[in-house]
Amino acid sequence: MATMAEEHQHKSWPMARVIIASSAGTAFEWYDFFIFGSLAPVISKVFFAGLDPTPALLAALALFAAGFAFRPLGALIFGVVGDRLGRKGAFLITVSLMGAATFLIGLLPTYAQSGVLGPWLLILLRILQGIALGGEYGGAAIYVAEHAHRDKRGASTGWRSEAAGSRGPSPSESSRRTAAWSTTTSSPST
Repeated sequence: MATMAEEHQHKSWPMARVIIASSAGTAFEWYDFFIFGSLAPVISKVFFAGLDPTPALLAALALFAAGFAFRPLGALIFGVVGDRLGRKGAFLITVSLMGAATFLIGLLPTYAQSGVLGPWLLILLRILQGIALGGEYGGAAIYVAEHAHRDKRGASTGWRSEAAGSRGPSPSESSRRTAAWSTTTSSPST
C-alpha cells in the first residue's frame, strides 16, 4: 500500500486545478445537454415540422429524454476507456464528443430542407450527447476522487458534482419553462 508521500508525488496537478478542470467540463457538458431541453419548442418546429404542434413538441421532448436513456451506455463505454487509457484521456474524449455533437446539431439541415434526414441525424447526435454525458459524469468523479487526499474525497467530488447541479435548469425546471413558453407562443385555435 502506498504511503501518503508516495501518493502525493504521483499527482502531477494541484488538487484545485483537478477540481476546477473537472467542474468546468461537467458544467460544459450539462449545459450542452440541457440547452436541448430548453430549446425543445424551437426544435419541434424546425425538425418535426411535418407533425402537428403538440406531437412535434412531444417528439422533441422524447428526444431530450433519449439522451438520458443512453447515459448508462456511455458510463460503460468510458469506464472501460478510463481504465485502459486513463481518466484524463477519457474525460477529454467525452468533452470533445459532447462539443462536436452540439456543434453538428447547429449545422443540421431542417425538416423543410431535407425531410426526415434532419430528424434522423438529430437523433443520432442526441444519442452521442447522451453517451458523452454518461461517460463524463462518472469518469470525472472518479478522476477527482483518485487525485484527492483520502480524508477529502467526498468534499472534493462534491465540488465537481455541484458544477452539474448549479448550472442550467433541472429537468423539471426545463419542462416547466418549455410548457410556459409553449403556452405563451402558441396561436389560439379558432
